[in-house]
Amino acid sequence: MNSNLPPASDSPVASSTAHSTNVHIVTPKFFMPVFLTIIIATLIYIGFQVSADLAHVPPLSLYSVILLSTALFIALGFEFVNGFHDTANAVATVIYTNALSAPVAVMWAGFCNFLGVMVASGAVAYGIIALLPVELIMNVASGAGFAMVFALLLAAIIWNLGTWFLGIPASSSHTLIGSILGVGIMNHLLNASTGMSSGVDMDQVIKVGKALLFSPLIGFAFAAIVFLLVKTVFKRQLDLFQPPEGNKPPPPMIRAILIFTCTGVSFAHGSNDGQKGMGLIMLILIGLVPLAYSLNKNLDSNHLQSFEQLSSKAANVLNVNNNELTDAKAREVLTKYIQTKEQTPEVMPALASMTAHLGTRVADYGNLKEIPEAAVTEIRNDMYLSTTTFKRLDKAEALPAMNDAQEKVVKEYRSNLDSFLQYIPNWVKVAVALALGLGTMVGWKRIVVTVGERIGKSHMTYGQGMSAELVAMSTIAAADGLGMPVSTTHVLNSAVAGTMVANRSGLNFATVKVILSAWIFTLPATICLSGGLYWLFLQFVT
Repeated sequence: MNSNLPPASDSPVASSTAHSTNVHIVTPKFFMPVFLTIIIATLIYIGFQVSADLAHVPPLSLYSVILLSTALFIALGFEFVNGFHDTANAVATVIYTNALSAPVAVMWAGFCNFLGVMVASGAVAYGIIALLPVELIMNVASGAGFAMVFALLLAAIIWNLGTWFLGIPASSSHTLIGSILGVGIMNHLLNASTGMSSGVDMDQVIKVGKALLFSPLIGFAFAAIVFLLVKTVFKRQLDLFQPPEGNKPPPPMIRAILIFTCTGVSFAHGSNDGQKGMGLIMLILIGLVPLAYSLNKNLDSNHLQSFEQLSSKAANVLNVNNNELTDAKAREVLTKYIQTKEQTPEVMPALASMTAHLGTRVADYGNLKEIPEAAVTEIRNDMYLSTTTFKRLDKAEALPAMNDAQEKVVKEYRSNLDSFLQYIPNWVKVAVALALGLGTMVGWKRIVVTVGERIGKSHMTYGQGMSAELVAMSTIAAADGLGMPVSTTHVLNSAVAGTMVANRSGLNFATVKVILSAWIFTLPATICLSGGLYWLFLQFVT
């Protein structure tokens, strides 16, 4: 068996019914040539795109090339591990209900993950980045910035690999957030005496924490309800509520629903989890090649002119006292506000001044590609300060009173501001999609066995698989639409447990206890691990 978790039951009957032959079907011989072809074609595409991006920037030093390659390799490694760790949950139900053969299910899930990543909005990516200390984000090209990225990624990979090896379906989202918190806490401890640390954005942490806490509860409760509804609607089709016989597939309609929901979960997982890697990759690119990736170079001159006009209007709305500060002073005031959350009388004039000056500075260049490297980094940081300040003031309900027209102006300005910052090149999406999809196809079996055989005391039925997948797909898709990072692992495993309880099949508490323990210890373990790695790396770069 590919898991170190306890068996589903000690009874001979249960042992005979818990195992699936479907999960052990050999992968077809054509898989490897197709696998290698896709990898090679994707790498060629990425190579051409990166070359085009770097064509208009000064040649990178050998050190920068090595650092960039290493950072991207580690970031994509995280998504690869995420693929075979988290995405395996999506295929467990279709494999253990025989809706699809294991090789077909895994390849299909990998493809759906790929598509999900490609259509991702980017909201989740930048929601994850918002958890990081603002001073490290603004100085990501520094030694501390690179130490941050390497520490949190390596911590997440180590924990994910450990739980995967033990066959425990722990959450990659949970793991990454713990790693980010560890870096933020350690950065605060090291710099608290200087007053130059923003610490951890607890508001954002609470938002993400709520999503991670409530999503499994929602998965458990709704899956139980949906399963009971299915039993009511299909009460005469008793075979839906019995374990599959051998490799017998479910009835056509149930099979179609199972395949559809597996598709939906895989797609939603790609669009949600894939963005976490995208956000970190963008931080790496911005730090090493700011001239190419700091701002969205796809915005045309018309957009810049519109931005200038909106900046002027928004500044007039905000500057109620008609005070104007220099860029340096405004930068100092806004940075201190973000770090301390203490609003002084200077905050609003500083935001208004920065708003007015940003529009003028950007419009003066006429083309984002014409902005020199030193200026582009400064403009991006000023934009990030502005958009973060807007969010903080909005949440604190501290923005000046506005009529409907003024609110519209400010909203449009903030949207335009984000358009400069929240963009992801297509090649980054393709790279993440490939890593996530291939990861799904490589290391799926350990987690699939746990979900399919070990959560409940009896083998999963067709109705249970359908109900769990349907709820998981809906929950993850809703979270993606709201820009909230949730865990595919938490949602689906909870949904499977919910159907087991609703069916009175019973839970395998030995397995449940191990899974819950992993979920509980993920945060403290990754916080300590990433914080320690961050401190260690700082010794070499400072």
